[in-house]
Amino acid sequence: MDSLRRSEYILEMLDIDKRFQGVHALKKCSINLKAGEVLALVGENGAGKSTTMKILTGIYKADEGEIIYFGKKVKFKGPKDAQDAGISIVHQELNLMNHLTVAQNIFIGRESKGFFLDEKGINQKAKELFDRLNIQIDPQEVVKNLTVGKQQIVEIAKAISYDAKIIVFDEPTATLTDAEIDTLFDIIAELKAKGVGIIYISHRMDEIKRITDRVTVLRDGEFVGTRNTGDVEIGEVIQMMIGRTTYEEPKQHSTVPPDAPVVLKAEHLCSKDVKDVSFDLHKGEILGFAGLMGAGRTEVARLIFGADPKTRGDIYVNGKKVTINSPSDAVQYGIGYLSEDRKRFGLAVELSVADNTVLPSLDKFTKGGFVNKKKVQVVSQEYVKKINVRTPSIDQQIKKLSGGNQQKVIISKWLVRNCDILIFDEPTRGIDVGAKSEIYKLMNALAHEGKSIIMISSELPELLRMSDRIAVMCEGTLEGTLNIEEANQQEIMKLATANSSLSRPANAKGES
Repeated sequence: MDSLRRSEYILEMLDIDKRFQGVHALKKCSINLKAGEVLALVGENGAGKSTTMKILTGIYKADEGEIIYFGKKVKFKGPKDAQDAGISIVHQELNLMNHLTVAQNIFIGRESKGFFLDEKGINQKAKELFDRLNIQIDPQEVVKNLTVGKQQIVEIAKAISYDAKIIVFDEPTATLTDAEIDTLFDIIAELKAKGVGIIYISHRMDEIKRITDRVTVLRDGEFVGTRNTGDVEIGEVIQMMIGRTTYEEPKQHSTVPPDAPVVLKAEHLCSKDVKDVSFDLHKGEILGFAGLMGAGRTEVARLIFGADPKTRGDIYVNGKKVTINSPSDAVQYGIGYLSEDRKRFGLAVELSVADNTVLPSLDKFTKGGFVNKKKVQVVSQEYVKKINVRTPSIDQQIKKLSGGNQQKVIISKWLVRNCDILIFDEPTRGIDVGAKSEIYKLMNALAHEGKSIIMISSELPELLRMSDRIAVMCEGTLEGTLNIEEANQQEIMKLATANSSLSRPANAKGES
């Protein structure tokens, strides 16, 4: 009977247990996968999804439990073992070598021809792979020159380049455009038709409904249940994930008083990617920035923060014209920035929660060249408690926290610095519905306290839920600003595609 049950699945992970330095990450956790199906693996950040997959792919070793793969018990000594057995993973965190080309990254370890590197061969193979997958990337381009979204596409292509029987996708669409997501879903459908088993980790419920066959839910390192996607409501899945019901509705009215002062004003900002953008931000306001990928939203934020040079334009803080040539200038004027790439620009991942919390404010904690560690501990502990950062201690390495808690630490460091203007670029990217709800509450609380927030988001429901006004960009220009009372998805998309190829007739050549 047992062997009959197991023959239904190409993979079973049974009673998997894993601890890290006293943290019980997985508790008798079990999942299974059939050939040619897409299994959604969902749960809040910290639920154990990525840990389970790292055990499957040989990155971690389980403390207890067993893996049954095509009917046989297996133990992978490392990632190469798993890869050789036909198990690939597309990691949520990019795992590429920035100084190498696209083709070199895809075929690293498989590129030699005798004693020489077969550059021509791997470039040709990469081109054939991209042609098959309908991907427009130059195989000879150095990876560091690609956008984050295109780097993610390279990760996906690399995983598919192996003769995989199981592919794990860990938040693969977080940095992709809508067109790239459609391409990915076509690829997944192709793989599924060939009998490849797909484990798909995502916080986007619409994606789960669209492409998966079953949904397995984890919570706090434990298996909660598995449902057929077609038979389950999203509300039930969310309740299984977080143990409670969340409901986020669009904001009906602005909460900003009509006479609220302007705290930030941008006039005629220009750069190579930004074309004459002007806007203002009021005290206590959440100003949303909408637009398609590449519309220039992040580029505007980086100009305000001094991370990129502007060719023209003026910035005013509290009515006073200021010169911002670097992030340190922006911080001096009370501007904090939460980047869309938190690992690269927002955190010192090897340092502790406490160190990251005080990093921009070290001058406040230093005297005579020495850091007052007791003061650092008191303040960081205060903010961990104030904004509910879930961490075993303030000494925990930041890289070991979930994405939602890492975001909270970044917010806390700007609060310690006492920044009154906060720029949040994709603040809920890659975090679960429960953590999103907490970030939303925190942002609303900050606005209520008089902080002013620019929020860039690719999720229209999020913008409609949070914003008092929504500025809409298209191809580097600000097409218009909508009051929340008049904003809806149709109006936003009309402005977001005003000058783009999406709004032109199929035979238009785009001449001006």
